[in-house]
Amino acid sequence: MSVCLNTESANMFFHILVHDRFYVDKTGIIEIINAKINTMNRYICITKPRRFGKTSVLNMLGAYYCKTYDSKELFDGLKICNSESYEEHLNQYNVINLCLNDLPDDGSTYEDYINLIKESIADDIKEAYPELKDKKFRKISELLTATKEQFIFIIDEWDYIFSHELYTEHHGEFLEFLRNLLKDRPYVALAYMTGVLPIKKYSTGSALNMFKEYTMLKDPFFEEYFGFTESEVKALCEKQSVLTMDEINNWYNGYQTRIGARLYNPRSVVCALEDAACQSYWTRTGKMDEVLFFLKYNISEVRDDVVKMVNDTPVIIGVEEEYSAGQENPKNRKEIYSAMIIYGLLSYHDGEIRIPNKELMLEFQKALEDDDFGYVAELVRNSDEVLSATLEKKGDIVASYLHNIHNSELPILKYNDENSLSCVVTLAYLSARNKYRIEREEKRGKGYADFIFHPRRKNMPGIVLELKADDTPEAAIAQIKSKEYCEKLRKENVERILAVGLSYDTGRKEHQCVIEEISFAR
Repeated sequence: MSVCLNTESANMFFHILVHDRFYVDKTGIIEIINAKINTMNRYICITKPRRFGKTSVLNMLGAYYCKTYDSKELFDGLKICNSESYEEHLNQYNVINLCLNDLPDDGSTYEDYINLIKESIADDIKEAYPELKDKKFRKISELLTATKEQFIFIIDEWDYIFSHELYTEHHGEFLEFLRNLLKDRPYVALAYMTGVLPIKKYSTGSALNMFKEYTMLKDPFFEEYFGFTESEVKALCEKQSVLTMDEINNWYNGYQTRIGARLYNPRSVVCALEDAACQSYWTRTGKMDEVLFFLKYNISEVRDDVVKMVNDTPVIIGVEEEYSAGQENPKNRKEIYSAMIIYGLLSYHDGEIRIPNKELMLEFQKALEDDDFGYVAELVRNSDEVLSATLEKKGDIVASYLHNIHNSELPILKYNDENSLSCVVTLAYLSARNKYRIEREEKRGKGYADFIFHPRRKNMPGIVLELKADDTPEAAIAQIKSKEYCEKLRKENVERILAVGLSYDTGRKEHQCVIEEISFAR
């Protein structure tokens, strides 16, 4: 448990952060928070997924507000120094840091946990106010009131015992403890609380309803401070010469603000730039961070949606109610998606959910291989064979495989629906994502769905795939050539390209495939 009036550790961590090569200045959030100090809106709860920079902001706030440290030199030159409120609040407050993810070493009960919090606060207060040492107080709130001063509370991982399903029978008591500590107390100048799970639904009524919540679904003020914006990522890319903006965009872009601005997973972007390699940095810190964990609650309801999303097709669904602390496990489609949005496993904007980026796409691919997905899992596990057959130019095998997928039990795979046809191709070539960046190009007009496979390795051929309804695969090949679909790959110095022409007969429900190699003279 970390409780202190002296935020030396916060200053140290923020000092390290500011001097990091890939630091992004998020101090603009301080101006917004300054305006809420000692107002009716002084209770702020910001809940975002892990890896979205919440701890960095917490350390920044501790370094800025705490009166026991002179951090002017640290903040001068950052965005906040241009604010009119900058010097008014800089190092002017007693700060109490509470990190609620530490469990007591010598006990395992809720009483041990809550007593550790109380004792840590009391010990620090009495050390800072020696005149209160010999006095007895029934509650922590009485002790804090006796100081006759105000405090800024910075609380991290407020939801730890909820998300880790600890002391479940005492969750109500824990919320009452926080309410008694903070609500309507004259010593509270500001209460800034963060976690992953929202509190709204669980605390309806008398508990923590004084907090204004800002979540992954509803955040009109703070969203740009948790995640990197496009301009911020571009600036970071310019600090190195190995990774391009396009590579970073492909792997880590995909979340959106309410106005549609793109947000990137900050931890993954920084890790990629530091390692000079784009790869998955998604770390599973618990079962609630795993895609399959949520999908398994009701695979029958979400299976078709997952196939669509893996095909880069958004799913239209209204998600009004948020999955929150203390809620029972999600049961239906909306509850499952709400939970996955809160944990950052899906992005949500304007009534549409989608898989945010390639990093999460890999997690969904792994989920689809689970036996609970039935025939879909079999298709995914066998998709290596389709790529191999394509590279070996065995069109009859490719056509047979696509035919089997199209005649599967999946109701979304309809022969006369263009989008379902692209789903067929996506499932057939799912494992190819490991070796290719697959770009889907939609065209107007019935029966077209183009795919371009950009090889990740120089010795691999590029692939251009064209679908045609009620026509021949030769016509598809001719269109690839006449429309110069290979030009993109040629400009990328791909020397060998496989033109894949696929035709499907909507009446007889049959597929044909012709594969032709195209080489560019050097």
